[in-house]
Amino acid sequence: MRLNTIKPAAGAKQAARRVGRGIGSGLGKTAGRGHKGQKSRAGGFHKVGFEGGQMPIYRRLPKRGFFSLTHARNVEVRLDELNALPMDEVDLLTLKQAGLIAGNALSAKVILSGELSRKVILKGVGATRGAKAAIEAAGGSVTE
Repeated sequence: MRLNTIKPAAGAKQAARRVGRGIGSGLGKTAGRGHKGQKSRAGGFHKVGFEGGQMPIYRRLPKRGFFSLTHARNVEVRLDELNALPMDEVDLLTLKQAGLIAGNALSAKVILSGELSRKVILKGVGATRGAKAAIEAAGGSVTE
């Protein structure tokens, strides 16, 4: 293979659509834009959601609910993941350094999933009721 012989794979490049070049092209006369109207003209454009001056649907319908921007940054950690950690004292920073949670996580919560066979002390990390019971049964403690 040489640089002067490189070319795209067969069918990878498609010829640009030539509009307004006669009946035989299939895109003559109106050039695929239909008849009249704002969208048929050069430079004709309107905002997304514009309905010709009618009150748009996003303004006709009531606002409802709430979308939390921090929801995705509250993460869960399983008991068996805690069991695999080499350290006994676990906080948010150690979970980040171990790669169990993302670096931009705001909070973490331990959930009851898997087994915990050693003593673990949680500091500043939440735990569900079942996970807290399992940690305390293994000899550990939870301080939030």
